[in-house]
Amino acid sequence: MSEKLRQHIEEIVTLTDEEFEHVLSHFTYREFLKNQYVIQEGDYVRNDYFVLSGLLKSWSIDDKGKAHIVLFATENWWISDPQAFHNQTKSTLNVDCLEDSKTLAISLENREKLCTEMRKMEYFFRRKTTAGYIASQNRILSLISFNAKERYEYLQQQYPGLLQRVPKSLIASYLGITRETLSRLTSQQP
Repeated sequence: MSEKLRQHIEEIVTLTDEEFEHVLSHFTYREFLKNQYVIQEGDYVRNDYFVLSGLLKSWSIDDKGKAHIVLFATENWWISDPQAFHNQTKSTLNVDCLEDSKTLAISLENREKLCTEMRKMEYFFRRKTTAGYIASQNRILSLISFNAKERYEYLQQQYPGLLQRVPKSLIASYLGITRETLSRLTSQQP
């Protein structure tokens, strides 16, 4: 399983076997069951999670009780509440599992230590953080600029195969549209 993390890291930097063992020693293997919370709103966020297998979502509930999905994390994605993780504050997001999931967790302390010890890993995490920032910006722009059909098509690009793994009600929540609108969009697909 740890080979997935190594392959993921080596998309950006190359590591020797010794370097990778050192990197891996900063992570903790964690398994979660379907529907299990990884983070609950109001919890202090201790870890960032690399998804080895499974499917997780981060989400929030507004004042009217409506759930809003911020992110789906499939294999080789990272998930946490970034603001709470980096600031070591209470979470404003929930993270739970849509499938049984296996992860590698890293604490902020271990991440900072690893970045201090290995310039390669500092570079890796900087690139991943930048990519996450860009993805968040693109998601915001899609929500304010795209119509429902364009958001649906963008979702298909970002998450190939996700539609077969996630209930349509959650897809609709992620897109900011009604379940009925999503049904119309999916019925128009060839």
